[in-house]
Amino acid sequence: MKLNRNQIKYLAILAMLIDHLAWKMFDTASLVGQIMHFIGRLTGPTMAVMVAEGYIHTRNVKKYALRLGLFALISWIPFSLYETGTITYQFGVIYTLFLGLMAICVWDRTNLPKWAKIVIVVLLCIISIFGDWPIFDVLWPLFLFIYRDDKKKKWLSFNIIICVECGLLIIPTALSGSPYALMQLGAFMVPIMFQYFYNGESGSKHPFHKWFFYIFYPLHLLILAYIFVLR
Repeated sequence: MKLNRNQIKYLAILAMLIDHLAWKMFDTASLVGQIMHFIGRLTGPTMAVMVAEGYIHTRNVKKYALRLGLFALISWIPFSLYETGTITYQFGVIYTLFLGLMAICVWDRTNLPKWAKIVIVVLLCIISIFGDWPIFDVLWPLFLFIYRDDKKKKWLSFNIIICVECGLLIIPTALSGSPYALMQLGAFMVPIMFQYFYNGESGSKHPFHKWFFYIFYPLHLLILAYIFVLR
C-alpha cells in the first residue's frame, strides 16, 4: 500500500499523540512506555521530511516560513505548560522545524560562501536546543534538500543523522543500565516508510489538510497540559 503526504502526515500526528500521552501516563522504562515512545519517534523525522518537501513544492516560501514561525510562537506556551506546568524558554517541534527551513533557505537562497553557510547552520543548530527534536530537525531537512536529486545520498545522510542521535542517547543510558533510549530506534521507521510506502504525491489540496497539524499541535498540548499537569 502506498501513502501520499497527507496520509503520512496524519500517521505522524497520531504517533505524536501516542508519544505525548505516554510521557504523562506510563513509566518511560516500562514495556508499554517504550513501545509508545518507539511509535512516537516517527513524528520528528517525518515532519523534517515534510519541511524539505514543503520547501521544494511550495509556491511561496515566504508564506510557508511565516506560517511555521507564527505557529512556533503560538505553540510556545502550550508546549511549556505541557512539559513543566509553567512558562519556560522551551519551544515545541514547530520551532525546530522552522529553524530547519531557515537552514535550507540560507543554503539555497543566499550567495554567501560555503563556510559562512555552514557557520549559520551551526548557529541554527545551537539555538535549536530551546526546541523539541533539537539539532536533528534542523539537519534532516537541510540534508534532504541538499541531496534531493540523489536518493542514495539523501537517505544515507538521513540514516547517519539517526545513528548519531541514537548513539548520543542510547550509549550513555545503556552504560547506566537503563533501557530508556532504546525507543530512539523507532526513528529508523521513517526512511523505510518514505522509501517503500510513499507514492510521492501530496494528496488532496483541501486547506483542511494544510492547517490541521498547525492547529492540532498547540491545541492537543493545551488539553494534555490541563488534564495531566495543571489540574
